[in-house]
Amino acid sequence: MQPPARPAAAGRATPHKALAKAGLYVFLLANAAFVTYLFNAAGVGSNKLVNLGRLTGLYGALAMAFQLLLIARLPWLDRRLGMDKLTSWHRWVGFTIFWMLVGHLTFIAFGNAGPDGPVAEVVRQATELEGILRALVAWVVIMVVGVVSARFARRRMAYETWHFIHLYTYVAIFLAFTHQVAVGSTFRKSELATAYWWALWTFAIGAVVAGRLVLPLWRNRRHRFRVAAVVPEAHNVVSVYVEGRDLDRLGAKAGQFFLWRFLTKDRWWQANPFSLSAAPNGKYLRLTAKALGTGSADLRNVRVGTRVFAEGPYGAFTTMHQTRPNALLVAGGVGVTPIRALLEEIRGHVVVLYRVSDPREAVLLRELEGLARSRGAVLRLVTGSSGTTTANGPLLGPENIAALVPDVADRDVFICGPNGMTDAVVRSLDELGVPSGQVHAERFALAD
Repeated sequence: MQPPARPAAAGRATPHKALAKAGLYVFLLANAAFVTYLFNAAGVGSNKLVNLGRLTGLYGALAMAFQLLLIARLPWLDRRLGMDKLTSWHRWVGFTIFWMLVGHLTFIAFGNAGPDGPVAEVVRQATELEGILRALVAWVVIMVVGVVSARFARRRMAYETWHFIHLYTYVAIFLAFTHQVAVGSTFRKSELATAYWWALWTFAIGAVVAGRLVLPLWRNRRHRFRVAAVVPEAHNVVSVYVEGRDLDRLGAKAGQFFLWRFLTKDRWWQANPFSLSAAPNGKYLRLTAKALGTGSADLRNVRVGTRVFAEGPYGAFTTMHQTRPNALLVAGGVGVTPIRALLEEIRGHVVVLYRVSDPREAVLLRELEGLARSRGAVLRLVTGSSGTTTANGPLLGPENIAALVPDVADRDVFICGPNGMTDAVVRSLDELGVPSGQVHAERFALAD
């Protein structure tokens, strides 16, 4: 069977995502324009290399402040763009900072170089001028973080090692700011420039403190999360029920996830991201995890009554972004947990495709069957190895998806599963002409 002929549709972001993206673009472009104005108002010298060095330094400082905004985990942005999209922006802004600071040091060094060369000039300034040494230390830290964040380095490095190195970015930002205060001619040239830079840095740092520290502490003090029950779902799968006060005022939605810390002697320092596996009901939150690593494997040993520190809710994988009356939910493996939660909240007629290699691996299948019956949804278990083909081609190829869900182009599609499966489904949907604005596939990456 061939998929129905349909011209490729140019999808648009949902209104919520479009508003958030537009807000970030306006913020960045407006500030870049104002930084350029302040640079020109401060006076442009005759040394073109030094001018370029000053300007790239200013743009690098602006990019640092913007980077802090992206990693602040502000609820308004996170619920509209999702942590995966913010992480993507974070990565590209990080490399922008890298090259801006390379340009800043290079142009300044060569522009001021005397007969002994640019390196000697950098050494002289570092020993004679206040703030230059701090800037050099910040520059070295940013260079190291930039190199280890490149794909070729990340593949060869444990996440914990990369994360530890990455945290030094905060030190670099602090040193870069003090350098700007000490020797930045544009920073000190006028009261307007000084007020602008102080306001920008205060806003950026305040966003991080509010989103990463104050809000989680306030939520946990208010809700006082505790483990209410630990329920084995299979030999390697466990569900943990977390209760607390005023959970109906937490604002969590089906499809979102939390960073969970179980405050025991040997686990308090571990924060693991797990999606909600049931829609929030005001009485408890439920997470379901498969034993894929040490953190998830130890969950079955957590005792009832254990205090929990939960950061979140995070993620844009919610019904907020539903644009069509009906929906298709595609789950792969343990990625079924947010899909199962979404099935409770999503509107209209729903089809669920649950992809597993073996039916015995279908976690929460009985719950899905019960939910499907109660709300008139269609549940299809798609089983077989990665090389399995049907009469309509690959299991999640465009022909088979079209056969299983003939009206797929008229539905919102929510996908959660391994990256390979997600990529395959997204490609198939593109071939079927499903507008990209109807395809929701959040990859739960953390921006740190």
